[in-house]
Amino acid sequence: MPIVRNSFIQMSKLTNLKGRINYISSHVRQENLYAVYETTDRIFWTELAKCNQEEFMRSGTEGKCIEARELIIALPESFVDYEPDKLLKLFTEHFKQKYGVECIAALHHNKRKTNYHIHLVFSERKLLANPVEKIATRNMFYDETGKHVRTKKEVYERTFFTIKDSRFKSDSFLDEVKRSYTDLINIYVRDDKEKLKVFDKNGVYLPMKKVGRNNPKAEQIEADNRVRTMWNQTVDRALVSGVPEGQILEVKQSEIGQKAKASIQKSGRNPALFKSLIMAAIYALELLISKVFKTALEKADKVTEAFV
Repeated sequence: MPIVRNSFIQMSKLTNLKGRINYISSHVRQENLYAVYETTDRIFWTELAKCNQEEFMRSGTEGKCIEARELIIALPESFVDYEPDKLLKLFTEHFKQKYGVECIAALHHNKRKTNYHIHLVFSERKLLANPVEKIATRNMFYDETGKHVRTKKEVYERTFFTIKDSRFKSDSFLDEVKRSYTDLINIYVRDDKEKLKVFDKNGVYLPMKKVGRNNPKAEQIEADNRVRTMWNQTVDRALVSGVPEGQILEVKQSEIGQKAKASIQKSGRNPALFKSLIMAAIYALELLISKVFKTALEKADKVTEAFV
């Protein structure tokens, strides 16, 4: 079977926008920084962070203020052959044209140069063409003798940005972005083997989890990924053996999906239980493979007998 390469794009919330921009765009802090592309000047980001912080304080919401969001877009390694500045501009403008918001992006390699990727920071707000001013009018001003001297209007609030676009919070947004960038990447790959597809969460395979740097649950995630790999490898063998995809999906849904959902609702997430569910599903899939194999042998025997 051909190798299926899934696109990898993840999104995170930024609570220190200025610090993050400095980090991704600094040649001093990034060993392998190839290009930086900005759709607006840095003053925009300073004002955006200030606006978000002020609204957050007024709302009285607990937690941390979200000043912007960031996408990390993994690229095929062959893309190092393209000019970095032009490549980064293409991917950044693609997002701005689609969603109409300002962006700042940086093109990186990791230290071992095995992960070519883009950090794309974007605003959830747009800049207003005309700032909105709220004015407090005070009609009575007096001097030290008590005499009425003048009338004054005070601007007590000036708004430069629209409200946050709620679509960036929706579950469908990241899926939409993945599909959009996967299509863009596939236009520019020169080898069909590098073409990507968006992982189908409703398909027969289980997704792998990314282990972030300094993640305290790294061991747990790696153990979880090992058992997910075992399932995906068994799925490959089942498909090669001739087990119908529909039957594999039924096993996944009944033995993993439905039972995991019921378990979470009853007692929360339990990694050990999830592993046992996957192992039981693998066993069920092995039975289907054996059944198909047995049926194939029986047919072969009948064909042999017909010629004897």
